[in-house]
Amino acid sequence: MMYRTIALTSLLLASPALADDVPLKPGPGVETVEANCAACHTTNYIRMNAPFLSPDTWKAEVTKMRVAFGSPIDDDVAKEIVAYLVAQYGAKP
Repeated sequence: MMYRTIALTSLLLASPALADDVPLKPGPGVETVEANCAACHTTNYIRMNAPFLSPDTWKAEVTKMRVAFGSPIDDDVAKEIVAYLVAQYGAKP
């Protein structure tokens, strides 16, 4: 029971920090990413995944948001988002 209380307390204390959006790195396409991606989820997801996602994986993530989750992003906007994510948050080789 004590572990449950500690875990719940830790989660409640961490929740406000997890909910805060962190400013994205400046660059071409940042406004497009903010307008489209941040409409559904925090920009923290971008930072958290950045060390792991290759250009192909970023493209797959944007495609997943469009196809699986129904984000109304057209092809040109998706390309701009992917280009920004790869340039600013792509995994380093």
